[in-house]
This record gives sequence, structure tokens and C-alpha cells, in this order.
Amino acid sequence: MHEGPISTLIPQGVKSIAAVAPTSFRKARLLARSPRVCTNVQMFVRVFNLGMDMRARATRPDRKAAILLAAEKLFAQRGYHAVTIRQIADEAGVPLALVGYYYGQKQALFEAIFAHWNGTIEERLHELQLARQTSAPQARLERIVEAFVGPVLRLRDSAEGEYYALLVARELAHATDAADRVLKTYFDPLAHAFIDALAEVLPQASRAQVAWGYQFALGALVHHISDKRVYRLSLERNTPCDPAARPALIHFIVGGLKAALPSLPAASAALSKTQRRLS
Repeated sequence: MHEGPISTLIPQGVKSIAAVAPTSFRKARLLARSPRVCTNVQMFVRVFNLGMDMRARATRPDRKAAILLAAEKLFAQRGYHAVTIRQIADEAGVPLALVGYYYGQKQALFEAIFAHWNGTIEERLHELQLARQTSAPQARLERIVEAFVGPVLRLRDSAEGEYYALLVARELAHATDAADRVLKTYFDPLAHAFIDALAEVLPQASRAQVAWGYQFALGALVHHISDKRVYRLSLERNTPCDPAARPALIHFIVGGLKAALPSLPAASAALSKTQRRLS
């Protein structure tokens, strides 16, 4: 950083003009017409403007990212069809045309949100892969459910992922045509992976039965990350989406899967015996 007098930063020609200006404006005008002075002034202006431009770029937020975050927030709060491109531009603080320049139509912007967060799906698949390596079936079931629940709760509890988690919950609960295209692309492969893993530890259940179990588990998870009513129902003792409730949610899902789906031959035999007694 320059620590000397600021006058040393000014080209000689500019200082010359400043020196004569108080005494002779006419002489100053003649001096300013000098090719050397003009060149020095132009150089100074260019360097000054370049520095200001670099400073502005360093302090200006990423407008493309701001648009994505604004869309994510509004879609999560109001739903896809209730949000306009103009509202997204206003929320992001950018010109309307800039939204189309970066993302095109609203559907493309909507899908860009899920593409941006695709890493969270990869994280869940990685944790699922590790869970499937657990030897004991009972422990494996719990690890699978942990891989299903854990990353979502961590995302919901983070400042940067809160609106995305709420957006996913909203679109799963109120599926639109726009959301269904995203679900098929990003979330159906994830669902199939978890259903296959559950089918391995619940071999006596058909895959169709396991698919029901997956949907029930998904319902519990989605409701937990989006619900606020529990605060009122608990007489203001429970915090919505409290991370401390995570073990209870995991045990609830594991218990529900074990109770609803036949997992062992003994359980299957007991069910058949009950059915014969009732017939």
C-alpha cells in the first residue's frame, strides 16, 4: 500500500495543471492541450477507473447466486405457481432481464435449484452405501434409516440449506407438474436406492410392501422438517424441527418398518397363523 504523499501518485502533467490553475486559467488550458499532459491524464484516469472497477467487483455480491437463492426462498414459501420472475428479481435485487439471461424460463430456474443442491443427494447415497456394509441386519436397518434422515436434518438446520429443505418438503407434499419432473430426475433414483436397501434387510416383505414403508418413512421425515404446530401442541415446550428429536424420529421409523413389514420367518409364520385363526 502507498504510504507517501498522495501527490506522488498524480502524474506530472496533472500536477502542472493544478499548480497554474489558481494564477492563470488561460495558461492552464494551453498546458492541458499538450500531448504529454493529455497522455498522462488519460493514463491516470484509466488506472483510477480500473482500480474502482476491481474494487466494485470485489464488493458486489454474486448476482447469479443471489437469483438462485431468491428463487429458492420464494418457491419454498409460496410454491412454484405463486411466484413470478419479477418477484424473484425484486427479491434478489437485480434487473428483471438478468434472471432470464442467467437461467432462462422459470421452469429452468426451478430445476437449477435442484441441480445446485445435487451434492446433498450424493451425500445420502454415500451414507447409504456405508450403511449397507453393516453385517448385522438389525444394525443395518438403523444405519439405513440414519442415512435417510441424517443429511436432511443437517441441511434443514443449516442457514444455507433451510429454504431448500423446505422447498423439497413442499414439493413432495404438493406435487405439481413442474415438481414432478424434478422428482423423477433427482429423487426417484434416490428412492429406489433406499427401497432396494430396505428390501435387503426385510427379505420376507415384497418390494411393493417395502415401497409403502419407504413412503410412510418419507411422510414422517417431511412432516418433521416442515411442521411448526408441534410448538403449540406441546404447550410451547417443543421446538419445531429440533435436532434433539433426531434419535426419536429414527427409532420411530425403524419401529414402524419392523412392525408394518414382515422381516423374519418367525414373524411371517405368526402372521399366517393369525390369519388362519381369523378365517
